[in-house]
Amino acid sequence: MLAEKKKVTKDTLIGDAIKNVPGARAVIEKHFGNGCFTCPGINVESISFGAMMHNLDPDKIVAEINAAQEG
Repeated sequence: MLAEKKKVTKDTLIGDAIKNVPGARAVIEKHFGNGCFTCPGINVESISFGAMMHNLDPDKIVAEINAAQEG
């Protein structure tokens, strides 16, 4: 049985992406730094919010996460 791939959007919570999407952790660390992994905000903050806080393009981050899980 194949695992269902989760489509990540700008509204996806950072923590959900890290937990559920292979490769997302590396992309989050690349753009947001490793401080995200100890911040409780990842359970309530979206990728869009994190991108805004780091002055980054959320579409670029989402595209990288989705590409990473494609292989």
